[in-house]
Amino acid sequence: MSGTTTRETTIEAVADLPMVRVTREFDAPPDRVFDAHVDVEKVRRWLGPRNLTMTVQRWDAETGGGYRYTHADADGEYRFYGSFHEVRAPERIVQTFTFEGFPDGVCLETLTVTPLDGGRSRLVGTSLFDSFEARDGMLASGMEVGVREGYEQLDELLAAG
Repeated sequence: MSGTTTRETTIEAVADLPMVRVTREFDAPPDRVFDAHVDVEKVRRWLGPRNLTMTVQRWDAETGGGYRYTHADADGEYRFYGSFHEVRAPERIVQTFTFEGFPDGVCLETLTVTPLDGGRSRLVGTSLFDSFEARDGMLASGMEVGVREGYEQLDELLAAG
């Protein structure tokens, strides 16, 4: 898309914890990046790989709320759910994340959005898993494609205003 800058997404396994850290900069201020994470109509437009269709069954992005959604393609459906522990605009979201296909693998995720010069922002997301095995399984699942393509779509959404 014209006028859209795609930034590098860094996905790293934390060596001494069963954790994954994702870091990404956006050409938009924190309030807009944060809003794109809590407004269900915006989330539908960017979350996940480009080849999947997202259907949201529940999205209560508030402290104490919860969510459930399905990504689908020709090969099947992939369901996810969790609880929003803390939603503090425009800087922090703490939530659980569970892939229905692996219900014992509850992950605790913390997302922070901080301002940068020039009306930009940096997003840092950490995902804490129950074990190193669960973390490594998530990394091997192809989640990197979904994260990178999702943030490219978020760039497009933010550039469109």
